[in-house]
Amino acid sequence: QVQLVESGGGLVQAGGSLRLSCATSGSIFSFRVMGWRRQAPGKQREFVAVISNAGRTNYADSVKGRFTISRDNAKNTVYLQMDSLKPEDTAVYYCYASNVADYWGQGTQVTVSS
Repeated sequence: QVQLVESGGGLVQAGGSLRLSCATSGSIFSFRVMGWRRQAPGKQREFVAVISNAGRTNYADSVKGRFTISRDNAKNTVYLQMDSLKPEDTAVYYCYASNVADYWGQGTQVTVSS
């Protein structure tokens, strides 16, 4: 019954911005952490950002200073604001949530053109 639905992906020029959304079923406080990972074709799925129940955040070095993870508790939604996008950010972005198990969204494609 846990559902995570990502949206907001698309095609953007280098230097542009996108905001990804992850809508959750139930309270986001049901989860210890929520975050984002991404996977480019032929590459491993890699960590991007995470936010804890206490609001603490962490980011991959490759996105620090450019991406911001946040949440809206009333809307049970987690966001990933992506600024100064680079072609190497091109990937499918997956929202995840963890409690006693790990849950994943279906992914949303982000394509950054040069």
